[in-house]
Amino acid sequence: MSVAPSRRHDAVARTPRTVGVIPARLASSRFPEKVLAAATGKPLVVHVLEQARKARSLDAVVVAADDPRIVAAVEAAGGTAILTRVDHPNGTSRLAEVAAQISADVFVNIQGDEPEIEPETIDATVELLHASPWADVATVATPFTASESVHDPNLVKVVIGLGGRALYFSRAAIPFHRDSAAGNIAKSQPLRHVGLYAYRAAFLPCFLAWPSTPLEETEMLEQLRVLEHGHGIAVAIRSVGSQGIDTAEQYANFVMRYRAR
Repeated sequence: MSVAPSRRHDAVARTPRTVGVIPARLASSRFPEKVLAAATGKPLVVHVLEQARKARSLDAVVVAADDPRIVAAVEAAGGTAILTRVDHPNGTSRLAEVAAQISADVFVNIQGDEPEIEPETIDATVELLHASPWADVATVATPFTASESVHDPNLVKVVIGLGGRALYFSRAAIPFHRDSAAGNIAKSQPLRHVGLYAYRAAFLPCFLAWPSTPLEETEMLEQLRVLEHGHGIAVAIRSVGSQGIDTAEQYANFVMRYRAR
């Protein structure tokens, strides 16, 4: 199946070909049908699509939907959407179904509930993967802000080696600063993981063929499956201000920011 290029890239064909995929699931426990919330005049998922289209590194952007209503909303906005199975356990699995239908070298998993995602963050992730031949996956980390708690288990932390390789992801506060009680300054500051992934196309079938792993099931973090199998994840460190929308209150705040702009 072919996908039309995003509007910014119609005139230029590049190699390797990179496709952004926005997995969009209708069910949401804390905010039902949030991807179709349209208090701004357009559905939430369309905001994500418009931001992703601004990324210079993407040759095309497609929404991977689990409901015909999402497909209709995206197509009404001039976008491309593919209806996928409803039983995918995670966004990577949904992305892989789309990847099996589209020819590309790299697929970027863009969260369907991040309407303010910075295009530059997408570009940095793709560029890092291209520059890291040892990595099958690239992702992003950002320093914690004053309003974020490193002890919040909903904010995933990542520890990175000197070469930019992810050493571990955790919901716990890592790295642990042993000498904090003595007032010593930590040499390694905690980093919040941003759920944006760039995958080499050839790696996706391998990842899906592996059963879930012990650390993955313990932390409930699928990226640990990659590390437990000995494969590399490259991590770009960026100042990222956007976050996903999980609740109606967070969506209301986004609507206020959008209207203010």
